[in-house]
Amino acid sequence: MSSTTPTNFPSGFVSEEHSTESIPTSTLSQKTVLQILNTKCFNSLQHLKQAHAIILRTGHFQDHYVCGTLVKCYATPHFNNFNLALKVFDYIPRPNVFVCNIFIKGSLENGEPHEAILCYHKMVLLNSRPNMFTYPPLFKACAMTGCVKEGVQFHAHVVKHGLSEDGHIKSAGIHMYASFGLVGEARKMFDESGERDVVCRNAMIDGYFKCGEVEAASELFRCMPVKNVGSWNTMISGLARYGMIENARSLFNDMGKRNDISWSAIIDGYIKQGCYKEALEVFYEMQREKVKLKQYILPSLLTVCANLGSLDQGRWIHSYVERNSFQVDAVLGTALVDMYVKCGSLDMAWEVFKNMKVKEVSTWNAMIGGFSIHGQAEEAIELFNKMQKEKLKPNGTTFVSVLNACAHAGMVERGLAVLDSMKQVYEIEPEMEHFGCVVDLLGRAGLIEEAEKFIDSMPVKPNAAIWGALLNACRIHGNVELGEKVGWTLLDMEPQNSGRYALLSNIYAKAGRWDDVTRVRKLMKERGIKTVPGTSMIDMSGTVHEFKMGDGSHPQMKEIYRMLEQMMKKLRMEGYSPNTSVVLFDIEEEEKETALRQHSEKVALAFGLLHTKPGTTVRIVKNLRVCEDCHSAFKLVSQIYGRNIIMRDRVRYHHFRNGMCSCKDFW
Repeated sequence: MSSTTPTNFPSGFVSEEHSTESIPTSTLSQKTVLQILNTKCFNSLQHLKQAHAIILRTGHFQDHYVCGTLVKCYATPHFNNFNLALKVFDYIPRPNVFVCNIFIKGSLENGEPHEAILCYHKMVLLNSRPNMFTYPPLFKACAMTGCVKEGVQFHAHVVKHGLSEDGHIKSAGIHMYASFGLVGEARKMFDESGERDVVCRNAMIDGYFKCGEVEAASELFRCMPVKNVGSWNTMISGLARYGMIENARSLFNDMGKRNDISWSAIIDGYIKQGCYKEALEVFYEMQREKVKLKQYILPSLLTVCANLGSLDQGRWIHSYVERNSFQVDAVLGTALVDMYVKCGSLDMAWEVFKNMKVKEVSTWNAMIGGFSIHGQAEEAIELFNKMQKEKLKPNGTTFVSVLNACAHAGMVERGLAVLDSMKQVYEIEPEMEHFGCVVDLLGRAGLIEEAEKFIDSMPVKPNAAIWGALLNACRIHGNVELGEKVGWTLLDMEPQNSGRYALLSNIYAKAGRWDDVTRVRKLMKERGIKTVPGTSMIDMSGTVHEFKMGDGSHPQMKEIYRMLEQMMKKLRMEGYSPNTSVVLFDIEEEEKETALRQHSEKVALAFGLLHTKPGTTVRIVKNLRVCEDCHSAFKLVSQIYGRNIIMRDRVRYHHFRNGMCSCKDFW
């Protein structure tokens, strides 16, 4: 293309709606054109195309500053139309380093790192000399794409052009080498002559952590002559990444000055370790110190609320989003949907989902999965069908949710059809998790033999999760013979998994085979296996209360037990009889009843009834599967007290209302 022939520009850039007939263009200076681009065009694609038309008509496309700024505007990520920036760049005659640097940076911002690397190739062909702003984004592009060879070549060019002493280039290069796992090369670059400021040192510390060299990172941190808040943040994130959360918290406490990244780092560290209560405490501390929440930390906080079932805090964060006019993008919106789903508020999850303007596959998965675990299989499948109409391709996670929905609703034929469609229609190869869902689907429906045959026909060797699904089916349907066979197989495969011992013991106990229960418990003792205690949590006015079976440490335990006794008395008057078959000890019936009464979910329910107004929904989160006795008791409580009770156990959600449960006693 000739730079003086704008009429040869690709069609489609200027339409009738962007006509510039009314705009006097003959006297527009470079300064005016740049001012229009920088003030009017970053938020409006229509204005940008109008300005583009002016640039073509007035011959300003020959000016590298103008066309470079035009590329910068088109590359603005919120336009989500990087192809336009690419087209403009391709028609710029002999782009200089200014234009190329803008395009390289824009490529990264739009998730197109390969385009950045190709741009540098074009620079080399045009003999366009790069500068200090060229290489940092190129190193980042190589790190993102794993292009080791190109990264090494860029490093060589940095040395060739005499730029190796620049601190920004050096820190970006250290990050790149560390992302490749080449910590030795990263250290060599760090030790090269030139600037070794705090930014480079922080990059090297992060590099050590990425390559698993925790002690080297700690030593470099200790020896730093000057530390900034970034140094502390890097250490906190790195230590948390390797499970050293107490060390990370100690550093966090010692910080003289914190920024929002500091708070985010320690919260994310606790989340990675599953320490959600501790993460929530940090959130409370942030509120006490009146720290202004940035948008990027909100999904992490919502994850904390989701895992604790802390609906009040989750609602507060949602309200904070609305008060501060944060944009509910796909990441934040998905986190809100997930939080409401896991806090048992499916209607609010659906409201957020409906109102989201931009949804990703993960957003649809969160909502489909929400319907699934709340027992609304038809709604899950309907949303799955709608997702396809929206031309969004489902992924493996989508099919796990749909298959789980079918399993918990007893939809055998539909579930098998969904599995077949994965490969035939969507070209997605089923994985172990999908096979596990199908075994669960068949087993729950009582098709034990079919489940066994399905396992034999699988193209991969079954893992412990597959056998675990079959063992649970044996528990549900009282198949002691097969359950015994599968149970002992599992104890050999996963000798440290306490849940497998509990499930096998449960099967033996229901069959009255107490000698075998004793044999399993003896084996646990010999192997040093400790059972996971049943715990239940309830969120009360933003404070999460946790109860463990037999633990009387709660300050209001006397009042709670008094309420519990009153609750059990009312249940007995309505014909409730404790289901002592779920007790895994060969003890007297009275002792079994006492043990059942102290189950953590019953204690949490008594606390909830004690501290909420009549008619209020009670929400409980339990770490294990709810037992049959508690399930029966909760149904009666919902009827006697006129309460809606939502309980999340390890497998699914139970909505108790008017003496019924949403799971239809099928869990």
